[in-house]
Amino acid sequence: MATTDAGHPTDAHGHSDSAHGHDGHGDHDHDHPSYLAHHFDTPEQQFDSGKLGMWLFLVTEILFFSGMFCAYAIFRAWRPEVFEGCSQFLNTKLGAINTGVLLFSSLTMAWAVRCAQLEQHKQCACLIATTLSCAMVFLGVKAIEYSHKWTMGLLPAGLYSYDPANPHPVGGPNYLAYICAPFAAATVGVLIWLIISYLRGAKFQFAVAKPLLVVCLSFFGGVGLGTILESGGDDSEHGSVHVAQHDDHQHGDHQHGGEQHGGEQHDGEHSAEHTPAHAEPAVATLPAAGAMVDDSNDLAVLKRLASDATNTGLQGELKALEAQDKMSGGAITYDDSDDSSATIAASKDNVLRPSRAGVFFSIYYCMTGVHAIHILAGIGVLIWLLVRTMRNDFNRNYFGPVDYIGLYWHLVDLIWIYLFPLMYLIR
Repeated sequence: MATTDAGHPTDAHGHSDSAHGHDGHGDHDHDHPSYLAHHFDTPEQQFDSGKLGMWLFLVTEILFFSGMFCAYAIFRAWRPEVFEGCSQFLNTKLGAINTGVLLFSSLTMAWAVRCAQLEQHKQCACLIATTLSCAMVFLGVKAIEYSHKWTMGLLPAGLYSYDPANPHPVGGPNYLAYICAPFAAATVGVLIWLIISYLRGAKFQFAVAKPLLVVCLSFFGGVGLGTILESGGDDSEHGSVHVAQHDDHQHGDHQHGGEQHGGEQHDGEHSAEHTPAHAEPAVATLPAAGAMVDDSNDLAVLKRLASDATNTGLQGELKALEAQDKMSGGAITYDDSDDSSATIAASKDNVLRPSRAGVFFSIYYCMTGVHAIHILAGIGVLIWLLVRTMRNDFNRNYFGPVDYIGLYWHLVDLIWIYLFPLMYLIR
């Protein structure tokens, strides 16, 4: 074989190897395994670069959700009674079930990463399918929550139409059917794919379709579970009743002095006869909203109780009443238009006002809805990951995609862990 002046070997036509690109770079690219991108030298470098990119993406996601958490904090500090009252319409059991489902999915996702590292492909595929099933159960339970609230009219500001006198209106659109329709279509499509791949003998497609069919059916399992819990212990159905009962317990026993009941007059002596010896002293409360307090005996009792240095709350209320007495010319009235210590009945009307309750449900749908969108995005990438796992694409040196998606899924779960107590447990 001849050589050129530069020392490169030539072929029969006089062409050197460098002219064909067979230099050091060509050999370097040829030595790369299929899973290693051409711009990385080692699998470790590729893994570290991908993980850094995923962490940067997760930081942007945290900043995105931080804006909604700030809005929640501001509006809750502004109207705490509205958030506390509207929270009674959220079913704590459904929220707790979804929390447990997502926590279990984090376990299965972390386990799948470990199986990918150990090249346990079947176990990894089963764990990814389990994670997908948990995500679908979560969405099924959330579909029950959303459809029930939409039927009641518990909608965001501008669309809020809840009527306490008719909390469960008959008729109207079937929101649950609309939500379930896309998932039903996906289930039917996967079932058809499963049958066709079986008849054609496409083993790989059949193997992929089997777990995907279970994943799709898990959504309807979540719908059934949510239906049972919603009908069995429906917090939202009795939300206004809780407020009314709270009103009765708060004020039912403090209006008997001198009040007509069954045509008889209850005076102090009559009340003393019917009071058990072990009963605790009655707690003095302020008159109901709009009531006239012109009896000097009532003021004397309030002042006597307020003389206790530990009863700071009653002292502040007494000062407010005295100040209002001076402004009203002797007739003490109590305005509940903007005071959290007003009667519960008046507070209920204020809480359920569309301009106030609508803000709470706007924040609720915004935060939980965006979280549900992230769940759907996670389902999409997990399906892609399941297909690659069943192709045995991952090994001890290349398992980065499983680890990256696992980080994303853990963040989605972590956000819900904050949403659950902030929305459901503020009573």
